[in-house]
Amino acid sequence: MLDNVVEFFKNLPPKRCTECGETVSEQHECYGTKCEKCLDFK
Repeated sequence: MLDNVVEFFKNLPPKRCTECGETVSEQHECYGTKCEKCLDFK
C-alpha cells in the first residue's frame, strides 16, 4: 500500500502559479499558490 502512496505523489504535476502559470518551487513552510514574481518579493 505504501508503494501506491509514493507513486501517487511522484506522479503529481508540478505546482503552478495561479496568476501567471509559472512553475512554483514549493517550500516546506509555504502552501502559497503564487510564485515569488507575482507576490512581488524583493
